Amino acid sequence: MSKLAGKVAVVTGASKGIGADIARGLAAEGAAVVVNYSSSKAGADKVVAEITAKGGKAIAVQGSVAKADEVKRLFEETKKTYGKVDILVNNAGIYEFGPLDQITEEHFHKQFDTNVLGLLLATQEAVKLIGPEGGSIINIGSVVSEITPPASAVYSATKSAVDAITGVLSKELGPKKIRVNSINPGMIETEGTHTAGFIGSDFQKQIEAQAPLGRIGQPKDVTPVAVFLASDDAGWLTGELIHASGGHA
Repeated sequence: MSKLAGKVAVVTGASKGIGADIARGLAAEGAAVVVNYSSSKAGADKVVAEITAKGGKAIAVQGSVAKADEVKRLFEETKKTYGKVDILVNNAGIYEFGPLDQITEEHFHKQFDTNVLGLLLATQEAVKLIGPEGGSIINIGSVVSEITPPASAVYSATKSAVDAITGVLSKELGPKKIRVNSINPGMIETEGTHTAGFIGSDFQKQIEAQAPLGRIGQPKDVTPVAVFLASDDAGWLTGELIHASGGHA
């Protein structure tokens, strides 16, 4: 029996990277998946095609989590298609590194609006569609909230906020049988880390030298943790920050 048979999962920022892999992993365990994307329609459609080709259920829905009206539309489409939500993965996020003297209002708000406000808006709407049997909300944080690398003041602050929100909402939503946990990955090789120039950099070498398992991660290292947290196997876990970092935290 699939662990997530009959469940409906919304994964934000799921057109590529960690989000795409989590969407595929949840679908493989029987969940119907809403693949949210902000701009990469082709990427989201590809993830949906991969899921449905294996007999799974999935739809792609556009919407920036930083905009309340688009978040509402995302969950309206989810309700229209599947009628409910059991699992929310708050994966959508952006990062821009820069030293203190390069921080601007735009740099700050761009990251906080997506990484923090977006998480809150998506959770607000998801909770409205989670039934009395409860559900699972999985936030994607980062080990940067603990390792605080140079030139990451704003990004690290957003992920520290995710840590705090995870604890707060686990207490607020516990009475509704909604569990709230966070996965805090280390550096993961994705399209984003390639674009940012992290892959092959001295920063990557430094992380690999410090990580007990001696490497950076792949999306497939994170997905099984998300599947676990989404399932009844994690029914007694809430408010947890789980480091998926090869020990680098």
